[in-house]
Amino acid sequence: MLDGHESEQDLLFKVSEAYYLEGATQAEVGRRFGLSRVKVSRLLKRARDEQMVQISVTPPTGSLAGIEQQLANHLGLDELIIADLDAVDGAAVLAAIAAAATPVLLRHLCEGTTLAVSWGATLAALVAALPRRPVPRATVVQMLGGLGRVEHEAQGADIARRLAMTLEADCRLLASPGIVASKEVRDALISDPQIYDTLALAASAQVALVGIGTPSRSAPALRDAATLSVVETEELASRGAVGDISLRHYDANGQLVATGLSRRIIGLELAQICQIPCVIAVAGGMAKFTAIRGALTGHLINVLVTDVYVARRILEEVERGQL
Repeated sequence: MLDGHESEQDLLFKVSEAYYLEGATQAEVGRRFGLSRVKVSRLLKRARDEQMVQISVTPPTGSLAGIEQQLANHLGLDELIIADLDAVDGAAVLAAIAAAATPVLLRHLCEGTTLAVSWGATLAALVAALPRRPVPRATVVQMLGGLGRVEHEAQGADIARRLAMTLEADCRLLASPGIVASKEVRDALISDPQIYDTLALAASAQVALVGIGTPSRSAPALRDAATLSVVETEELASRGAVGDISLRHYDANGQLVATGLSRRIIGLELAQICQIPCVIAVAGGMAKFTAIRGALTGHLINVLVTDVYVARRILEEVERGQL
């Protein structure tokens, strides 16, 4: 015998079927059943919570998207992108990571975006791989003063200029060295209106594009720019520094490591970088694994683009409960 009384479970089923199987919008479902859009939204959530609706998403065959999403969710990242390649280190890694990072960066840029950029060989490779794509009213701003030779392709000013040209965006350069002789010189330069305003603009950016460095004088970018002295690298090692973002060093837990060097840097502080809504880190090569791991542990970044070997090591540590 049929019962003419409609239970709430019946309504849950009807609303869910109309929305998920028939493809009706929430507004259409509301009109059909005499419900407000807020009520429809709540019913759909309840149907999922009670497992009346169970959604399954299957990654494309041969894709790394499933592992990427699994790792991103575990690590608290918005997104993790894995560049698949055969080489372990060197130019091939830079090229593969740059190619993988290109669509990620472009997805995060929209009209009026302010993009703060750091420096380094990986970012230089990314800029070289980036197709010309105008972003209306966008601004590219340098977040760290110049390091090494002005003409060096990994120099922050050159990266910012080339990126701005590719995006047809405005460009704001930080007219200062990245490292100066003393804290007093740093303080004086930061009080200069042009430098102060540029750093303030970088701090207010919606997106930051950074590399991840290691505190070693043998690291290619640091070696070529002649950035760190023996004394400075020894001090960083003694204080447990494992990596840096825009020359702001951190330890294995992602905590800031303050040294005499950090008091002579003209650039955004680590805390300021972390306050930018979307920090995209582009880094790979097993030589950088410990530095990448520290950035992940400290939740210093929102998006990571890396290579398959680093990702595999991260996955191993996650599975062992070490990360």
